[in-house]
Amino acid sequence: MKRRTRAVPYVIMVLGAGLTAFATKYLYDAAGLVTGGVSGLSIVLRHISGGTFGFEIPLWLGSIILNVPIFALAFFTEGVRSVLRSVLVWAIMTAMLFVMPEREFIPDNILLTAIFGGVCYGVGTGLLLTARCTSGGTDLLASSIHHFVRHVSIGRILQVLDGIVVLTGTLVFGIEKTLYAILSVYIMGKVIDYVLNSGRSAKMALIISSKSKEISSEILKGLDRGVTVLEGTGMYTGSRRPVIMCICSRKDLVEIKEIVLEHDPRAFFVVNDVNEAIGEGFLQDWE
Repeated sequence: MKRRTRAVPYVIMVLGAGLTAFATKYLYDAAGLVTGGVSGLSIVLRHISGGTFGFEIPLWLGSIILNVPIFALAFFTEGVRSVLRSVLVWAIMTAMLFVMPEREFIPDNILLTAIFGGVCYGVGTGLLLTARCTSGGTDLLASSIHHFVRHVSIGRILQVLDGIVVLTGTLVFGIEKTLYAILSVYIMGKVIDYVLNSGRSAKMALIISSKSKEISSEILKGLDRGVTVLEGTGMYTGSRRPVIMCICSRKDLVEIKEIVLEHDPRAFFVVNDVNEAIGEGFLQDWE
C-alpha cells in the first residue's frame, strides 16, 4: 500500500508533463501561440531558426538549449535537492516532445486552439503543482533571480520574464495571435486554480441570531457538521451576541439556510468562500 502511495506523485508528474507537452506541440506551436515561458520561447526559436537558417530547431532541442542554463543557475541558488523533481519533469516533457509524431490534431480554428490549449496546459500545470514540482522554465528562473534582487517579488519577476517572451512572440507572429495567446493564458490560470483547489474549497457561514443554541444544535445533529461559536459585540447597541461559524460544503449550505430560516427569520447570515479547508470532514492531507 505504501509503494502505491509513493508512486502516485510520479504518476501525476507523468500525466502533467504529458498534457503540457501535448498542448505545446499540437496546439500552441501549430497555431503560433506564444503564451510565455520556455515552451513559448521554444516555439519562437523554432520559427526563427527555420526562417533564418533553413533548419528548424525542434521543440525538444529548444527546451534543452533554454532550460540547461536555467537549471544550472537553480542548482547554484536553490540547491540540488529542491529542484530534482523539476529536473525529472523537464526530462519527461522533453522526451515526450521528442517522440511525439508530427501531425495535425485540430482544424484550423485559432479560437478553439486557444481555449483547448489553455485547458490542457492548465490541467497539466495544475497536476505538476500538486506534485510539488514544475517543468522548469521561467518560474524556476524567476525564483533564482529573486536570490539576487530580494526587493523584487518572484511574481513580479515572473511577469517581466513572461512579458518579454510574449512580446517576442508578438514580433514574430503578430498582434492577433498574441491576443489569442493572452486569452489562452487567462483560461490556463483559471484551470490551474480549479485543479489546485479541487476538493479543498468550501463555504464559511457566519450566523448571528438570538436562537444560536437551537441553530447550532440542529447543524451539529442534523448535518453532522462542526460548529464554532465566537463572541461578538454589536457596536451600535453595545449588546453581546454569539456568532456561529460553520465551515461546510455548498450542498450543506442550502440546508443550513433552511435551518436558520426555520428558527430565526430575522437572523443575520453571511457566506464566504473558503479556498482551502483541511481537517476533519474535509481534506486530511496537508501537502
